[in-house]
Order: sequence, then structure tokens, then C-alpha cells
Amino acid sequence: MQTSRRNWQSFEEVRKAAEEGDPAAQCHLAICFQNGQHVQQDLQQAVKWFRRAADQNDAAAQCYLGFCYQTGSGVPQEFGQAAKWFREAAEQGDPAAQFNLGVLYETGQGVSQNYAEAVKWYHSAAEQGEPQAQFNLGVFYETGQVVPQDYEEAAKWYRKASEQECAPAQCNLGLCYETGRGVEKNVREAVKWFCRAARAGDKTAQHNLGVYYATLEAAEKATAEGEVGSEAASEAASEAAGDAAVSP
Repeated sequence: MQTSRRNWQSFEEVRKAAEEGDPAAQCHLAICFQNGQHVQQDLQQAVKWFRRAADQNDAAAQCYLGFCYQTGSGVPQEFGQAAKWFREAAEQGDPAAQFNLGVLYETGQGVSQNYAEAVKWYHSAAEQGEPQAQFNLGVFYETGQVVPQDYEEAAKWYRKASEQECAPAQCNLGLCYETGRGVEKNVREAVKWFCRAARAGDKTAQHNLGVYYATLEAAEKATAEGEVGSEAASEAASEAAGDAAVSP
């Protein structure tokens, strides 16, 4: 989540502006209290300043305040309040709030579970470049839940999220290339995306790579020992990612 910032020269300038009612300064001061930056960490003070800015319709502060309620950070956990503040910010176009509101609709926390509403907010956030929303939207298109199943659309959103280093999206994009769903089948591309996701710690991608390389090694060993011809070994290597596939 981001907040607009002015060119304050010191923390004291931020505090003074916040006390004078500047909502951007109030939000920034709240972040300082939340992170323990320039001041001792105090989650209750963070909530206090987020609320002051949120009450002035600062979208970033509203989103942060929703997150505080969602996680129970500085206030008792209350998903209904989280949904309220996320909605306030989401309707102003804040992509993080749109994503978070989508999560609440998908999980039924603080609101009645509604996948269509979840997709609506994911789409709004995804269009603004929010990578987690892009990934979640891709999953909906791949599974055909609420929206018509569309592998090309799923791959499109996975790619957008992948380019922002969203590891689960990279893994799923790899699976798209491995299976040829929504893109032309390409084992090299599949392995490339599995590698990027695996480096980021994605367990499914790590598994897929392990199986791929084990299958490739077995094929090369069989070729060296003369058990299969080079053409058969090549086919085995090409199918290795297929053996590695794990559904998202």
C-alpha cells in the first residue's frame, strides 16, 4: 500500500503537519508508528492517525486502517470494519484496497461470500497493475469459476503478475507453457518460469523443477548407456515438464 507524500524535511515537520490536520501527513505519521520508523513502534498510535486521515477521506489511510482491522493490528480483529474501510478506499480507486476487498468477498470474511464481487474487485485492481489481483484473476479464468473458462485470459493475467515477480503466477504460467493451455506449448518457457518461481521459494515450482531435471537426467543416462536412441531421449526430455506438472 502506498500513500501520497509531500517533501517534508524532517519527522517533526510530518508530526506538525499531521497535528494541523494534513491527511497525507497523518497517514505518513501512522506508517512511522506502525513500522517503528523515527519513533518507537506503537500500533495503537498508528491506528489513531490512520483513522484521522481516513475520516478525511484519504484512500491510502482507509486501506491501511482496513488492514489493521483485518489483521488485528492495533485494534481487535474485525472483518466487518476491514470491509468497510477497504470499500471506502476501493471506491476511490485504490488498487490495494480493491484487492483486499476482493479477498474478503472470496473468503466470506466481513461480507457475504460472493465470488462475482471478488472477481469484480480483482479485475479493478488487476487493471491498475496489482500483481496479486492479477494472479487471483488468472486463477478464476483458468478454473472457469464465475467467469467463462478462458485459458488465454488466464495466461495473460499470469504473465502480467509474473513480470512483477509474483511467484505463484510464475509457476502457473510455467504450467500453461508445459500444457499448452492459453499459450503455445513450450517446455523451455515452462522451465524458465518454474526457475523464477522456485528461486522465490514457490514449493510447487521447486517440485516441478526437481521432477523435470530428474527425468532429464534419467533420459540422458539411458542415452549414454545405449538403452534408448537419441531421438527417444529427446522426446523424454521434452515430456519431462509434463511429468512434473502439479495443478495450481
